[in-house]
Amino acid sequence: MRAASLTRQTKETAVSVSVDLDGTGTSRISTGVGFFDHMLEQIARHALIDLTVEAKGDLHIDQHHTVEDVGITLGQALRKALGEMRGIVRYADVHLPMDETLTRVALDISGRPFLVFRTTFARGKIGEFDTELVREFFQALAAHGGLTLHVETLYGDNCHHIAESCFKGFARALGAAIAIDPRQKDRVPSTKGTL
Repeated sequence: MRAASLTRQTKETAVSVSVDLDGTGTSRISTGVGFFDHMLEQIARHALIDLTVEAKGDLHIDQHHTVEDVGITLGQALRKALGEMRGIVRYADVHLPMDETLTRVALDISGRPFLVFRTTFARGKIGEFDTELVREFFQALAAHGGLTLHVETLYGDNCHHIAESCFKGFARALGAAIAIDPRQKDRVPSTKGTL
């Protein structure tokens, strides 16, 4: 089974994440940050992974620690669930349209963390959610998941659409990259023999 459960406890947050890479897209999300919960639900639904996230953070300060620590823990859980990464497709990319917005996401499950994030927001908040936390989440996720991740919004006006296209684009790319390639189901997709 390609599944993992992890917890992260700090003075700022307590985060529990469970992921099943061969799920159906079901989710149970509770972070105390409504918009962020909605975005995490998009990852589960559009990557077709089962995802449970429970987080309690110092929201009386701001949302930063909660969002970042969920990214860290989710990245670690994805990496653990992938194991030796035998048989995965590994690379995937997608152009994700959402009304007037178009975002391109390219992903390599490489074991080498790197984020390129070329997305800007005209406003600092979507409701109560700080838009700068979109990048912070993906930075933490890529670093702890061992992902090379490129996210670029080619154009868009509505900040909600821009953020959601980033999360949905990542989800679709993740779902494609973690899929098992039947032609190499017992091999690691690298000439080095390891990722």
